[in-house]
Amino acid sequence: MLPGRAYNSLAARNDWPNSAVQVGQAVSAADPYLDVVRQQWFEQACARISPQRVKALIVELVNHHSPTGAEGELCAFLAKHLTAAGFEARYDRIGEQSGNCVARRRGDGSGPDLLLYAPVDTHMDADPAIDIPWAGPRLRPDMIPYATIDNGAVIGLGAANPKSMVAAVVEAARCVLEAEVPLAGDAILAFCGGGMPWLPQTRAGAGLNSGVRHLLAQGVTADCGVILKTWDDIYHEHPGLVWFRVDVRGSLGYAGLRGEPDFRNSVVPAARLTLELERWLIGYADRHQSGQIRPEGAISAVHGGWTDRPAFPSATTCIYLDVRTNPDQSTMDIQREFGALISELRPRFRDVQIGWEMIGASPGARVDPDHWIVRAAERAWVETHGQPYAGATPMSGQSDAAALCRGGIPLVRIGFPFGKDASTPEELRDGLGGMGVARAEELTTAIRQLVHIVIDTCTRSRDEICLATEANSERTPE
Repeated sequence: MLPGRAYNSLAARNDWPNSAVQVGQAVSAADPYLDVVRQQWFEQACARISPQRVKALIVELVNHHSPTGAEGELCAFLAKHLTAAGFEARYDRIGEQSGNCVARRRGDGSGPDLLLYAPVDTHMDADPAIDIPWAGPRLRPDMIPYATIDNGAVIGLGAANPKSMVAAVVEAARCVLEAEVPLAGDAILAFCGGGMPWLPQTRAGAGLNSGVRHLLAQGVTADCGVILKTWDDIYHEHPGLVWFRVDVRGSLGYAGLRGEPDFRNSVVPAARLTLELERWLIGYADRHQSGQIRPEGAISAVHGGWTDRPAFPSATTCIYLDVRTNPDQSTMDIQREFGALISELRPRFRDVQIGWEMIGASPGARVDPDHWIVRAAERAWVETHGQPYAGATPMSGQSDAAALCRGGIPLVRIGFPFGKDASTPEELRDGLGGMGVARAEELTTAIRQLVHIVIDTCTRSRDEICLATEANSERTPE
């Protein structure tokens, strides 16, 4: 949201409810008010928020291990949990180990259907044979799929991201159900696997939005939606990503014949090329910042040779990169830009051959900032924070949001404060520290935001909010 469009909700509410719209009155996307009745529903639903219940669910979710491509057990548990809570819920199996959970609270059919979404998969297998030493010298408590409690915080693999996001979505929908808010449109809950930017070699076909692709193929859709992620901001733009592998090819050598004229070491030139690629990545983010997206990138791995044969320098060394994209960049755009970079660098590395290929892609997307769901999220932020919303900090955190938008569901991203709290044990603050540390109380504001969006949207008719999904949604061509 642009700063000039911020709402001064507290000042406006001094004469509320006299200035509030009435039930059934047409409402523009920019209108900052709930009417009197909806405000009562909102307060009644929020009164049912239970941090203790949220905390207990996070513990259960952490204890159901769900690495990318093996989320089936967790989603099956969620389906049973939501059925017991009063939702129509099902487990949607994808493969032997993977699956999604879909639940619904039905309205009377006259209003817009709203998707409430959170991913379920974690970024690690939590297997020392696979993750050590790449994740560190050992698996820390926040890297293990078993929940522990420390100073009130739930610690375990994925406790904050994604398990607390799932728990918050469940709690918000459950509070609306328990408050018996009469819905016009359906509130649909979806929790998908395969959302992490990861393609597990042992679980073929999983990762990079695989769960969302299956969800959409099964006919699950909505007029608009909300994804809950980290960072207490509102994003209507969603970054994409492209993965590249660069091959530096020399010749197989032998340590005892280093001086042979035909020996072309691939490892040392690859190290030099890595530094060149890093310099390009720094400038890349500056060149392609657009709106809410600052597309960063990183060199994630360098691989070459046999680790058990140091005497034989590798003929090929591979460099792997993740490059984020803004919604205006197509996959071909970044492919051509990267190809031009490699062509420019090749003359500096005449002793080796440099090849490359794109090995993964997930394009970005955006929703019109004036779309109903974006403005509803802004109203919810103002209501729950008690101050104007000044706008989002540009970011490049990829999620399932772009894939859902490309699949026809205009989606807004909201979040919760995410960081390395001073009370977090010091060893858990390093690197991705924070992903495995969750505090249920810190989710309350996000849960209230979700409740507000559900009531603001699902208790109206489509005509009342002038929802025109196709007119207001912009999909980025691939």
